[in-house]
Amino acid sequence: MTTTPRPARGFRRLFPSIVFALVCAVVLGACGLSSGGAVPLKVGPGSITENVGLKGVKITVGSKEYTEQVILGYILEFTLVAAGADVRDMTGIVGSRSTRDAQLAGQVDVAYEFTGNAWINYLGHEKPIADTREQFEAVRDEDLEANDMIWLEPGPMDDTYALAASKKVIDETGVTTLSDYAELVKRDPAAAATCVDTEFRARQDGFPGMAAAYGFDPAQAQTPILQVGIIYQATSTGSQCKFGEVFTTDGRIAGLGLVVLTDDKQFFPHYNPSVTMKESFFEKHPEIAPVTAPVTAALTNEVITDLNKQVDVDGRDPSIVARDWMVSKGFITKE
Repeated sequence: MTTTPRPARGFRRLFPSIVFALVCAVVLGACGLSSGGAVPLKVGPGSITENVGLKGVKITVGSKEYTEQVILGYILEFTLVAAGADVRDMTGIVGSRSTRDAQLAGQVDVAYEFTGNAWINYLGHEKPIADTREQFEAVRDEDLEANDMIWLEPGPMDDTYALAASKKVIDETGVTTLSDYAELVKRDPAAAATCVDTEFRARQDGFPGMAAAYGFDPAQAQTPILQVGIIYQATSTGSQCKFGEVFTTDGRIAGLGLVVLTDDKQFFPHYNPSVTMKESFFEKHPEIAPVTAPVTAALTNEVITDLNKQVDVDGRDPSIVARDWMVSKGFITKE
């Protein structure tokens, strides 16, 4: 990947980013984020071979705390280890904003991030772009201009938000689309009790934005707050949660027999994964682009859903799940 020269930015536009980065550094230091730990498993080269430009380069890989992001973090770590880098593990950072702040502050060098998340939550847009390629290009260009962030070519997987319910609740309510759900909220809020996590309840690409798009008052809805990992089981029983927030590539949807409601107004953004990093880091280590490209390209919905299921339903360790998939694809070898 190459970057083209950009016009000089005025101090007025740059100043908020400077302040933001300084605040991030202070906040992250207070939160106690360290420089990372050792990569949990030893791996060797496969089709990913030692890269002269990355040999011995110290790279800290970060991820958010939920299963899919942790798996992606390990996949990225094993990719860079096989290429010869000296990788530090900082997977499992709590929250999207904390992970982003860690990158902006230079505590995390590289991470997989999702296009829709950046467009709505980091860049402040209210409406997603329907075409996946156009969404990626818009994020890539604006985040580079505003925050000096590089986005490499995205993968095909598209992990977006959704609401789901058990088949029993679907049969009882007749709700199959988000438009149906909105009418149920207005008619009988208790029958539409929806379990969500704190982020989804507040994010504009989450519940408030969805409510606005589908024409109901989010304050009218009953939305118990639960941890993401608990929502799936609670929704499947239908006792506390008639409906629940889910990620469309989560293996627990099929594992627990949940039914995803159709987003008939196509509100939720596309969330394609891309390896992201600061422009200054990319300029020093452009080899990261060709090294990670084939791995990112192999991340389909089917692949990540199965990997998520192995962790969340079958109880396997995410680092082992990530390594075994990469070994099965020939990217790396076990050591």
